[in-house]
Amino acid sequence: MAKPEAQAAPAPSSPDTDLVRELAGVLNDTGLSEIEVERGDLRIRVAKTLSVPSTAMIATAPTAVAGPAAAHASASTAPQPPAGDQVKSPMVGTVYLQAQPGAPAFAKVGDKVSEGQTLLLIEAMKTMNPVTAPRAGTVAAILVADGQPVEYGEPLAVIG
Repeated sequence: MAKPEAQAAPAPSSPDTDLVRELAGVLNDTGLSEIEVERGDLRIRVAKTLSVPSTAMIATAPTAVAGPAAAHASASTAPQPPAGDQVKSPMVGTVYLQAQPGAPAFAKVGDKVSEGQTLLLIEAMKTMNPVTAPRAGTVAAILVADGQPVEYGEPLAVIG
C-alpha cells in the first residue's frame, strides 16, 4: 500500500501564511497594534498601519513582514503623518472622539482649534481625561479611531 506524500514544511525564508493569518486575527480581536513571533531563524511581525485619507476616515490594514530585514522593511513602508505638531497620548487608555455616542466630534480634520481646546478623550480607569490642543492651529490629521485602545506616547492627532 502506497503511503501518501507528506506535505513539505514551509521554507525557513517564507512566512507561514496560516501563522500570519492567525496573528492578524489576534490583532483584530485584541486591539493590539503589532505582534511578533520568532521560531528558529524565522521571525514574523504583523502590525496594523494607520492611513489618513483626505476624508479623515481612519483605515487600518494588517501588514506582515518576515525575515531578518523585517524591522527595516516595516519602518520604510509606514505612512508618514502630515507635517505639524503631533499630539501624543499622555496615558494608556481608550480614545473617544466625542463626548458621547451620536454627539459631534470634539475636532475634525480641517477644524481650527485654539490652545487648550479639547481634541478627544482618553478613558483610563473609568475616568474620562481630555486631551487638549498644545497650541492654536488647524487639525491636519486624526490618527486614531473612536474606541481605539492607545498606549502612552502614541500619536493621536496632528496640529498644523
